[in-house]
Amino acid sequence: MFTKILIANRGEIACRVAATAAQLAIKTVAVYSEADAQSRHVAACDEAVFIGGSAPQDSYLRWERIIEAALATGAQAVHPGYGFLSENQDFAKACAAAGLVFIGPPASAIAAMGLKAESKRLMEQAGVPLVPGYHGQEQDAGRLQREADAIGYPVLIKASAGGGGKGMRAVDKPEDFAEALASCQREAANSFGNDAVLIEKYVQRPRHIEIQVFGDSHGNYVYLFERDCSVQRRHQKVLEEAPAPGMTPALRAQMGRAAVEAARAVNYVGAGTVEFIVEQPGGYGLEGAKFYFMEMNTRLQVEHPVTEAITGLDLVEWQLRVAAGEALPLQQDQLQIHGHAIEARICAENPDNNFLPAIGRLQVFGLPPHAAFARAPQGVRVDSGVRPGDAISPFYDSMVAKLILHGATRAEALARLDAALAQTHIVGLATNVQFLRHVVSSHSFTAAQLDTALIPREAASLFGCDLVGLPVAAAAWVAHTLHAGEAEAALYGAHPASKGWRDPWAARDGWKSHGPRVRSFALEYAGAPHTALLRTLPGGALELSVDGQTLALEWSAHETTQIAALDIRLGGRRLRANVYKNGVIAHVFTAQGATQIIAVDPLAHAGGAQAEGGRLTAPMPGKVVSFSVKAGDKVHKGQAMAVMEAMKMEHTICAPADGTVDELLYAPGDQVAEGSELLRLSVRA
Repeated sequence: MFTKILIANRGEIACRVAATAAQLAIKTVAVYSEADAQSRHVAACDEAVFIGGSAPQDSYLRWERIIEAALATGAQAVHPGYGFLSENQDFAKACAAAGLVFIGPPASAIAAMGLKAESKRLMEQAGVPLVPGYHGQEQDAGRLQREADAIGYPVLIKASAGGGGKGMRAVDKPEDFAEALASCQREAANSFGNDAVLIEKYVQRPRHIEIQVFGDSHGNYVYLFERDCSVQRRHQKVLEEAPAPGMTPALRAQMGRAAVEAARAVNYVGAGTVEFIVEQPGGYGLEGAKFYFMEMNTRLQVEHPVTEAITGLDLVEWQLRVAAGEALPLQQDQLQIHGHAIEARICAENPDNNFLPAIGRLQVFGLPPHAAFARAPQGVRVDSGVRPGDAISPFYDSMVAKLILHGATRAEALARLDAALAQTHIVGLATNVQFLRHVVSSHSFTAAQLDTALIPREAASLFGCDLVGLPVAAAAWVAHTLHAGEAEAALYGAHPASKGWRDPWAARDGWKSHGPRVRSFALEYAGAPHTALLRTLPGGALELSVDGQTLALEWSAHETTQIAALDIRLGGRRLRANVYKNGVIAHVFTAQGATQIIAVDPLAHAGGAQAEGGRLTAPMPGKVVSFSVKAGDKVHKGQAMAVMEAMKMEHTICAPADGTVDELLYAPGDQVAEGSELLRLSVRA
């Protein structure tokens, strides 16, 4: 076994590998960029080496620097994690040339499976079923258009060297093909350095089911069952679970054998994932389903924890042992499935704005009680590469953490996941936590009516949903304000039980010498102004009037390590809430859901400035990829005008109304800050 390894990655996977290495008494070396100097993965390792600038091409993709760091620190092997260099055959070859063990498959296997088109030709020769499509080398736009027309729409354009949903577009009609192809090719070139694509028939009601395989250098192969990754947005996975709901023993055995044969065909060594698209006959279900090879990911997957949960195995430990020359720890007949596991990817993004990535600092990063990087079921498991106070930057992936829950049954695992998501409190940037709760509780997901179109199909119940409501949000904010006032009063010796004194004219509790006391709270909720009135009745009872309702209010606070948990009784309803104030925004978390209100100070910005019209600004920091308009062009509402790239994804900026382009303020290739004005538009009345 190795005594020291270098981890050529960042974030939660680097922390994950470091945790397993520590259990095996293996020293670890981290590499880091300018943006990562204070990151959690740096602290998790025994040593750390600086390798360059914040952009991946200046650091994590510079494999010569990583090899230099490994040699300088005396590491014997390099673990590439997933992403960046994990599927780079040149890096694997360079490690071998430098006398370092690459903890992954041989370069020949990466090369064989790395290009989607090449791997599909290989699988076709091996007799593995493929989705009808074009996997040829001719990449002329006209040829690709003709192939798509011949296949029949809808079709899927996929980057040949791609993965993670990048360089992938679904096209419904011929007239949209050229624009989608150009966008795919740009994104593929930026992410993988290769703009080649393939065209496939878009399968209706498809399930995305993948098989975890493992091989060793002694010719042994096993499959560690399947994962269902059908719930996706923008072709990227949102929820992953194991085993696949509705999986039959016969289909599992067929897919497992096919996956092992795919690995055997390229003399695969280490952990890999063979991904299949599964066509459901008739309605929803896997009885009689057909499966087609999509691709093989020659690395560990983000969703590997659900396989660990149902098998009780540590896949990173298996990687290390196999890379050190050991045989697989278990054979196929020794592997068993225990219960059900599900993983939710918590990402910095705004689901209600087309999943636009978000950046910012984790002012609050509250998680449920959990085990970190546990391989066996232990209640809640959290895999994360960040800590409270860390910043999510525009340079890397938007994933903040993963919640992994295990249960004896799928229903039990889902219930535990929803409870864990309810206890996940993040303030400082937009996240998809509430969206995940909506998905988990949706009819399609709970009933296991799964396909890759689940999110658009359930859109009405997933987007723009606020299950808290104004009365509860206002009551939580009022109780929080009252508690904060009591705490402040106690601090300055003005608590009723104290003998201190305070200036009565400085009091903000609505005290009056006669008549009922009424305190007004100006709020903004869901974009509309509201006023909550708190009345103190004779005897001290409270009434809250908001949104046309007047309800009795009682509250008490229980201090925790982070913030007071508020027990609230509003009318006949009892609930617990946590409130975090970040600037003027109050973030309210309850068991039913979370929401935000703006605490308005009427004196702070009297008058306010009117919003400027005719300006189109960058929704996030990033690079301008292209403009599809020029000064003087007339445009219509919804027309694509510019494309930006941030967090490894392209984002199209469209005209908000009909108008005429006055001026372009940047050029393709320019880096812009969030809120920067990209172009000016004269809006037609």
